Amino acid sequence: MDMNKRIHLELRNRTPSDVQELVLDNCRSNEGKVEGLTAEFVNLEFLSLINVGLISVSNLPKLGKLKKLELSDNRISGGLDVLAEKLPNLTHLNLSGNKLKDISTLEPLKKLGILKSLDLFNCEVTNLNDYRESVFKLLPQLTYLDGYDRGDREASDSDGEVDGDGVDDDEDEEGEEEEDEDGEEEDFDEEEDEEEDEDEEEVSGEDEEEDIGQDGEVDDDDDDDDEDEDEPEADKGEKRKRDPEDEDEDDDDEDDD
Repeated sequence: MDMNKRIHLELRNRTPSDVQELVLDNCRSNEGKVEGLTAEFVNLEFLSLINVGLISVSNLPKLGKLKKLELSDNRISGGLDVLAEKLPNLTHLNLSGNKLKDISTLEPLKKLGILKSLDLFNCEVTNLNDYRESVFKLLPQLTYLDGYDRGDREASDSDGEVDGDGVDDDEDEEGEEEEDEDGEEEDFDEEEDEEEDEDEEEVSGEDEEEDIGQDGEVDDDDDDDDEDEDEPEADKGEKRKRDPEDEDEDDDDEDDD
């Protein structure tokens, strides 16, 4: 499928201004040039033209919002000055697998003031002595060259991009993990406190039951003692009632005599 037809398919039920990402990989270019892409794609931010047979980017339209451009596995050997003129906000450029031989062919990229990442894998220019040092010196705005920074540290998946609040994605994930751990610890402490409170309530309940039982037993003993004390008083009363009668009988016996 040629590039022009592919673009028409991408625009089904859409207008060019609605498109933010456009992937035209493996399409056939027209005589090695971009075809069918116009300045009407005013909101385009990502454009991929991998392996489309490009030998020039001279007829790229002006795309003021384009940030990432994929041009790998083509036959581009120069003419990069067009990129700075028509893509002023470009931050990521992939030219790997092209016909770039000399450091001087990269000099027009100096005008891309916010270019952050440049890939030149499998280009002949990478075989030059001091290639990395020379490119970083030529393009001081670069953070990553072929996926590595000046200190040979590999770029992250997001190429070092940060969120809108200026915090790295990795830092966000670490913060969330720490918050999750803190939350789990707090929940665990609360569960332990609740279990301790339940244990204390059970123990206090058992103590109260024991106290009630002991009081009941004491009351029963007191009742028994009171009954025992009452019995001797009844016996004494009966004895006091019998004594006068006995004395009268004795007096009658003496009179008879």
